[in-house]
Amino acid sequence: MLRKIITKLRAAFAPSSKASPELKGGHPVYDVKPKSSHSRGGDTSRPRDQGHGPKTGGKPAQPQRPAQGQSQSQSQGRPDRGPREGAPRDAGAREGGQQRNKGPRPAERGHAGHGGGGQGGHGPAKHGEKRERPAIDQSFDGPSRAPIKPVTHVEIPKQDTAFSRIGLSDAIAFAVAEMGYNEPTPIQAQAIPVILDGKDVIGSAQTGTGKTAAFALPLMNRLGAHQKKTRCLVLEPTRELALQVEEAFQKYAKYTDLTVTVVYGGVGYGKQRDDLARGVDVIAATPGRLLDHLEQGTASLADVEILVLDEVDRMLDMGFLPDVKKIIQRCPKARQTLFFSATMPPELAQLSTWALNNPVEIKIGQRRSAAETVSHAFYPVVASQKFDLLIELLRRTEFKSIIIFTRTKMGADRIAHRLETEKHTVGVIHSDRSQRERVEALQGFKDGRFEVLVATDIAARGLDIAGVSHVINYDVPENAEDYVHRIGRTGRAQATGDAFTLVTEDDVRDARSIERFIGASIERKKIEDFPYIYSALFDEKALAEAAPPPKPKSRLMRGSR
Repeated sequence: MLRKIITKLRAAFAPSSKASPELKGGHPVYDVKPKSSHSRGGDTSRPRDQGHGPKTGGKPAQPQRPAQGQSQSQSQGRPDRGPREGAPRDAGAREGGQQRNKGPRPAERGHAGHGGGGQGGHGPAKHGEKRERPAIDQSFDGPSRAPIKPVTHVEIPKQDTAFSRIGLSDAIAFAVAEMGYNEPTPIQAQAIPVILDGKDVIGSAQTGTGKTAAFALPLMNRLGAHQKKTRCLVLEPTRELALQVEEAFQKYAKYTDLTVTVVYGGVGYGKQRDDLARGVDVIAATPGRLLDHLEQGTASLADVEILVLDEVDRMLDMGFLPDVKKIIQRCPKARQTLFFSATMPPELAQLSTWALNNPVEIKIGQRRSAAETVSHAFYPVVASQKFDLLIELLRRTEFKSIIIFTRTKMGADRIAHRLETEKHTVGVIHSDRSQRERVEALQGFKDGRFEVLVATDIAARGLDIAGVSHVINYDVPENAEDYVHRIGRTGRAQATGDAFTLVTEDDVRDARSIERFIGASIERKKIEDFPYIYSALFDEKALAEAAPPPKPKSRLMRGSR
């Protein structure tokens, strides 16, 4: 009897077959119906990214599943974009490494090294293989140099040179004369007296006109004798520039007791910490690694008297502005501040108003003009023949050393590999090479071990390499201003040079933007007896009729790949 009663009760309270409970652990579990689409939670049966799309026969739209090997975070939301060459950080990581922390980080991400993985990133990445960012090489503290300062005391003779007459001390003028410089360049002649007077300066001049000496010489003169504290800070956008500026300071300070060090990412912290602990007068630094030292307490800017922002427009392009502002805020307000750059765009007006005090503006030459010592030409070619034309240009050109610029890191690796198969000695610089590899490539190119240097725009700014006879733009730069900087690697210090640019159908718009930017037309050339494939590139009338309107460019979107 009791069993029958229990059976009837179960039948009376049992749910319909359409919603049969699932037994879990001996207990019935009922599904909870989703809220109506009018409720606050929305329709959970449809992924949000479909929104109010078209109906699919009354059935709820199925959520898209990520492809095999793809994470859910990659399949939804914003796309995971790769880093641009020259950008200082990925997903919040600065030029010295990944997320900021209190100690050395396992992987540096900014302007680092080559397309390999693992420690140091040696070897190019295979085709289609994703590169890993190069790790910090803790065993590498930077390029080794012989000591510059003399071991024994040197009696400095009284100087009567063009540099001493504009106010430089005998020790500094003697070092400059020893380097073979007899007359100051226009930017030096105008900037040195103003800086010696302690005034803030905004200086702009064509690349290759001696901007580094224009601020280095007078500020060392102002520092005087050595003190065990940092009194001058020079910020640079790339590691190569920081190393170059530090070396220049060392040479100019050869016969003084002033001390200089360089602080940059991609290398170990040991030597930098030791130099900072001893106390140095001048620091040349990249923003990311300098902020790391400031947060770790191994560096202090409390005694900075002179702050220099070099290639300041490039810092803006690379996204360093927030870090630069943090660094400026850590410097005393009572200081001398100098901005130097090959170009001085209007976007920097707000920063200069905030950071400088009644600056003297010094302009040498037109801001947008290419160096007058460089002759340049466009070589139209279809995309499938670009490398063949490059090889033919190299075969028919008598060059001492040549830099080939590409837009992308993978492109640089690919071209370097193909040039090596053509028996050329090649060095490569881009941000997926380890710092050791970048130093070796640049030094090998300077020493003549490499006749060709293949690089992205990371090497387009400020690098002073003697004897570069030619620059070839394998890829037309997307930003016209970068063209001026690229070709400025040749024709430096009153020498002459040649710049060739390969232009395909896809590059016509960018090529015309370059001409508008520099305010001059660039000659189109063809190589005799080269088996060109016909293209509208060779028909000026057809090109003029088919030319699209110039595309708008925002400086916020600038930056090389």
